Amino acid sequence: MDLTQGTFKEKNERSKKMMLWFGLIALFMSFAGLTSAVIISRTRPDWSKELELPQVFLISVFVILASSITYILAQRALKNGNRETTTIFLFISFLLGIVFMFLQFQGFKALIDSGYYFTGETSNPKASFIFLIAFFHLLHVAVGLICLLVVIYNYFKQKYTADNMLGIELAGTFWHFIDILWIFLYLLMYFVG
Repeated sequence: MDLTQGTFKEKNERSKKMMLWFGLIALFMSFAGLTSAVIISRTRPDWSKELELPQVFLISVFVILASSITYILAQRALKNGNRETTTIFLFISFLLGIVFMFLQFQGFKALIDSGYYFTGETSNPKASFIFLIAFFHLLHVAVGLICLLVVIYNYFKQKYTADNMLGIELAGTFWHFIDILWIFLYLLMYFVG
């Protein structure tokens, strides 16, 4: 397929999707670097093998997975022209994202209550990586929530239809990416750490 062919709308959509994928690849590379650092650092003598992830981080895996499912259901409802169902699932996705953020902060609190800190005398590399990875991911979830707010706003302004779903598709791609990323990061911290 020739990327220079097609209507202005088709070319515009392709360029926006390509820009998003470039951003996601850069984001992937950032987390790949963190993953490499964890794998290398776990051989350090001061790596805390007894530190376990707070249970709330596992709960957050299911919450963020549910938010991806509800977002997919919102997209399907919009394709089928069911605006009421679309509205419900968009709001559920957003609320699950908020719940995910709350759970992350509860995870940070559980680590601190257990005596682990990001830096300082009582910190260790494993705890520092958990804080760093979870917080760095949390920043991207915040960006995803902003994207969801923009989608909800544009949806209520009637900008999306079954024939015009670019914005909702772009936000969905980003949202699903950060959801899958958290599942990977949780498994990394659980099994490698």
